[in-house]
Amino acid sequence: MIKNVGTVGGMTLISRVTGLVRDIAFAQFLGSGALADAFFVAFRIPNFFRRIFGEGALSVAFVPVYSEFEARYPPGEARSFLNLMAGRLGLVLAIVTGLGVAGSPVLVGIMAPGFMDDPIRFDSTVSTLRWTFPYLFFISLVAMAGGILNTHDRFGAAAATPIVLNLCLIATVWLFVPASQNGAVMLGVGVLIAGVAQLAFQFPFLRRIRRMPSPRVRVNSPDDEVGAAGVGQVLKLMIPAIFGVSIAQINLLVNTILASFLVTGSVSWLYYSDRLMEFPLGVFGVALATVILPTLSRQIAESDQKSYRKTLDWAMRLVFLICFPAAAALGILAFPLMVTLFQYGAFSGEDAVMASHALVAFSVGLIGFVLVKVLAPGFYARKDTRTPVLIGAIAMGVNAVVALGLVWHFAHVGLALATSAAGLVNALLLYHRLRALGHFRAKQGWPLFLGRVLLATVAMSALLYLGQGAPSEWLMGSLFDRVVRLLFWIVSGALTYFGVLYLTGVPVHRVLVDR
Repeated sequence: MIKNVGTVGGMTLISRVTGLVRDIAFAQFLGSGALADAFFVAFRIPNFFRRIFGEGALSVAFVPVYSEFEARYPPGEARSFLNLMAGRLGLVLAIVTGLGVAGSPVLVGIMAPGFMDDPIRFDSTVSTLRWTFPYLFFISLVAMAGGILNTHDRFGAAAATPIVLNLCLIATVWLFVPASQNGAVMLGVGVLIAGVAQLAFQFPFLRRIRRMPSPRVRVNSPDDEVGAAGVGQVLKLMIPAIFGVSIAQINLLVNTILASFLVTGSVSWLYYSDRLMEFPLGVFGVALATVILPTLSRQIAESDQKSYRKTLDWAMRLVFLICFPAAAALGILAFPLMVTLFQYGAFSGEDAVMASHALVAFSVGLIGFVLVKVLAPGFYARKDTRTPVLIGAIAMGVNAVVALGLVWHFAHVGLALATSAAGLVNALLLYHRLRALGHFRAKQGWPLFLGRVLLATVAMSALLYLGQGAPSEWLMGSLFDRVVRLLFWIVSGALTYFGVLYLTGVPVHRVLVDR
């Protein structure tokens, strides 16, 4: 399994690197002004629905059902299931897309009400959203294609798909935005083009495994009747999963609504800090979650409870091994990261300071965010989408209460802290429920393992905190100086962390492969 995690993580790493190049271009040409806020909100709205319906509820409901079809049903019935799933999903997405484009002013008014008092931001956001919202149609079908490929242990293509989006947006920023009258709208066009390209990218890989769906809506044969029952099961599982997997997105939406009432730039500061927090979350957390869901689903379908528990234990050890130091490094190096990656062109030194404060707050919850991606599949593999919903509702309440309590005193930083608090609560409750239901039983050695990881993280943190230098040194440095210094401290921190682990007797290689 670690090979598959490495494949997904490697592709995701390339995706995140191109994403950083994309965001650097955004910072250079858009900065944190009104047009930047307009695009980020217009792009966040379809992404909000994508992560709920596409990569969220659809994936967690589709993969277990499809895994069961492949394991227990004849090929004809499995193919009918795919055809009907693609046809009916496409029809629903087409209707939702039409409604979203027509209702763009309403959506902007709901999701960024603070923009209504600023005609430039509001009108630009509405115009941009009419181009970005159809992205939902294409990327949701991409998510289904990714679920098919992942079930067949073909993880690379789906993991590489976001690279296509990043390359399209980089090209749009560099080639078309400087000459356009409204850079936000031009980027919206680039998002739509990227959606078409991402879907087309899946086709050769689906044909290679002979699982390219032929979309149909109606039932025409006995095989179709069985397939339609499977589609119904997916839709039934999706209803609670829509809420369960959307907790982080709802929390982000709440933050966007509150940030729209703050000073101009707040939405952008949260965006840039969230993007850096998403780097380890995406490279590692998403990769791990992508691989373990079909694995856990297969183990449950085969009634292999021992392997199921062992997989969860292995995944949790990986989370603590990687995310403890990652969270500490993000918090300590927040300002150097912001300055090195974004403080050019329209993105000022003050922007870097404000965004780095939010990144420190986000780093507090990183381990919670990643644990949720590991623990929630433990329920989804059992076709239990109800439990994450109930726990997610509690976490969403925590986010709302903390955000409202902190936003007026700590502005955008309070919103980031609220998101972190919700992520930690969500992870803690999911873990407690897995244990209470008897689905998870930790292997021996956890206290000693966590103590050694904590000691190594403290040693790394001390080195980075004492050695990084004053903020003024980073602001005055050239691009080359900044990059070299940042890379030096990242490498030094990593060597210190793994060196202390080695000296304290943590067999890192065994943690990686011992499943």
